[in-house]
Amino acid sequence: MNKDRKHSKKPEDKDGLEQKLVDLARVTRVTRGGKRLSFRACVAVGDGRSTVGYGVSKGTDVAMAVSKAVTQAKKIMIKPYIIDGTLPYECKEKFKSALVMIRPGKHGSGIIAGGVVRTMLELAGYKDAVAKMIGSKNKINNVKAVYNAFKKLN
Repeated sequence: MNKDRKHSKKPEDKDGLEQKLVDLARVTRVTRGGKRLSFRACVAVGDGRSTVGYGVSKGTDVAMAVSKAVTQAKKIMIKPYIIDGTLPYECKEKFKSALVMIRPGKHGSGIIAGGVVRTMLELAGYKDAVAKMIGSKNKINNVKAVYNAFKKLN
């Protein structure tokens, strides 16, 4: 049994991209004939060196939703600016009611962030950064806010 689950092998594509499932929700659409069930997946994709993207998609089953989200994420990948494993300067970005503050970290401090912000920073290839989510805790909106912050750093 693998006791060290944090360091276990992550799923990779043939492109060398890591993908992490950020959010998975079962959603329903009410039609005249009744309720139609589908799944919404939010996936973050990155190579851990300086490329990151995200995708949100729906499908009739989980596997379809995830694969569609990964395909969408690969289409909108960006290369955020990295200097010595950290950000060049502090960046604040707001998307709807989700505000994300990302600051450069001291060398060797690691990524000090929670939730989806940590996931996006790791997939983008940052080694040292400090981040804070303020306002909404909605995972998809926070992913979009971090993505927009990375676009500013581009």
